[in-house]
Amino acid sequence: MSIERRQGADRRLWVVVPAAGSGSRMGAAMPKQYLRLGERSIIEQTLQRLADSGRVAGIVVAIASGDEYWPAVRLPALPLLTVTGGAMRHDSVLNALRRLHGEVGAGDWVLVHDAARPCVRGADIGRLVDQLWEDETGGLLGVPVADTMKRVAPDGRRVRETVSRRDLWHALTPQMFRLAELEAAIEAAVAAGHAVTDEASAMEYCGRSPRMILGARDNIKVTTPQDLELARRYLAWQEEAI
Repeated sequence: MSIERRQGADRRLWVVVPAAGSGSRMGAAMPKQYLRLGERSIIEQTLQRLADSGRVAGIVVAIASGDEYWPAVRLPALPLLTVTGGAMRHDSVLNALRRLHGEVGAGDWVLVHDAARPCVRGADIGRLVDQLWEDETGGLLGVPVADTMKRVAPDGRRVRETVSRRDLWHALTPQMFRLAELEAAIEAAVAAGHAVTDEASAMEYCGRSPRMILGARDNIKVTTPQDLELARRYLAWQEEAI
């Protein structure tokens, strides 16, 4: 099942999907990735979108220890591995990267994608891969900030200042980096006590400058009940547009 070196147009690669979180902000009786989006759960929709992109050779999913919901997940028709996740998102990503040793070469690319981003477009995945395949660092999908940005006091009650949105982007996933470089960057950042909010932040900590690739604004992360309804509407709209 080892992935071959990709030099031509067929540039498929493995994807890491951290899915060990509880999704406490959703306030649901189960982890948010297992909530329904029509006929599929969020994670089923996410995995199918990744598979349907045509770029994915396989997926490794980091799930919580004793996850009772995972066995019922309908899986896409491509190689899929699981690994036990960790307490933090970066712990799950590290465990998944280590699971890929022997499947993906140390210098080969991996994508990391949030389980709770079910609206990701195949065209965006393709553009990310195509534009980064020869890049020295890697990068991520994102969208420019469109709203006026405010910094508030620590209590969250009053505005301190308006922050220029110039050059500010919302970071999305997938994020694409070489396996060994990403693994080393996360380990170094964690050892130094640096907050690893996403894979790009770990690479930045190690002095790298990830490339930002424009993505679609409907590639939302489902975090609250309102996000769940919005994701349903986006998926329906995307289906109608096909």
